[in-house]
Amino acid sequence: MDAGRKRSQNLNNYFAPPPGSRSGVADYAETLRRKLEARGPLPVPLYHLGNNPLHAEIYRHALRDPGVVVLHDAVLHHFLLGALSRSAYVDEFIYNYGEWRRELAEELWSERGSSGTDPRYFRFPMLRRVTEASRALIVHNPGAAAIARDHGAANVHVIPHFFEPVTVDRADSVFFRDSLGIGQGVTLYGIFGYLRETKRILPSLDAFRRLNKTNPNTALLIAGDAVSADLTRLLQNEAKHSAIHRLPHLSERDFRTAAAAVDACINLRYPTAGETSGIAIRLMGAGKPVIVTEGEATADIPAAACLRVTPGIAEPAELFDHMTMLAAFPSIARAIGQAAARHIAERHSLDEVGARYWEVLGSVVGAAHVGGASATLA
Repeated sequence: MDAGRKRSQNLNNYFAPPPGSRSGVADYAETLRRKLEARGPLPVPLYHLGNNPLHAEIYRHALRDPGVVVLHDAVLHHFLLGALSRSAYVDEFIYNYGEWRRELAEELWSERGSSGTDPRYFRFPMLRRVTEASRALIVHNPGAAAIARDHGAANVHVIPHFFEPVTVDRADSVFFRDSLGIGQGVTLYGIFGYLRETKRILPSLDAFRRLNKTNPNTALLIAGDAVSADLTRLLQNEAKHSAIHRLPHLSERDFRTAAAAVDACINLRYPTAGETSGIAIRLMGAGKPVIVTEGEATADIPAAACLRVTPGIAEPAELFDHMTMLAAFPSIARAIGQAAARHIAERHSLDEVGARYWEVLGSVVGAAHVGGASATLA
């Protein structure tokens, strides 16, 4: 166990990926930790869980010592695929969905190489063990709450993903664009974060290339680490396009500058793991129009505060139309960004989120809990 992991675990019952990890959950958890610990020691353990290997030890602790679990992803299927042996995976699938699904479990294991894009893996979140063991669950949107309840969770709280305002010097954002050769009059779209196929990178590239042919006064910034070799190679080739700019993972400071420099954000998710995008929240809070995928995870965003794309056959045309509109009508883009900033200020303040976390933690103190589960990870 490294020093960062040990430090996180020993701070007042707080379990999260160590600060500095390349994970939005790690950044979120560290900011929230400071807010909560200003109130005093946590009365029960608080666990941050997501759908990646960073959370393996946290998952084990959450099963051994039940507390409050924050589900940043309402699908843990991919996490368990990577953490379990074949037999343990099949047993876990059956634990969640019944013996009659054994053949499906074996099929999904054998075809797991396609799990990143195959919708079947997203239809089976595999949450039952952790939901039954936990004393309370916190999720960030109503869609995630519905998934958790379908897997046996009885005590679920929807607490919005927080937003912490930051100030970026305009000169820094101007310099950022200049350093990439992007003029101040060019409409710049941004895609940020860990880059995977489910963020609809390929349709976004197609829509942008189509737009740029008719409106060369546009540019696309793609910033972040790609999670697959195929996507890495594709983005290397796309970066040869004069209007497509490729950057690796950004530091916190560079991300803030880049977010201030873009005119709009493309933040699609399909298939979805029920997550609320911290990047979308931050860009909206900064007054930027954000294009999101229609679904339960984004249903609580007011219609005037974002642009929505329907997943499936309608996606390419709707995405292109939204991108075209944002470039053609800057006043509409500004109005959407302003509505987004108001919504985030009203619903996602860090102080309010911290207070609601503290209420949930306090509510389970002394409450009877029937449950608990054995750890399933080797």
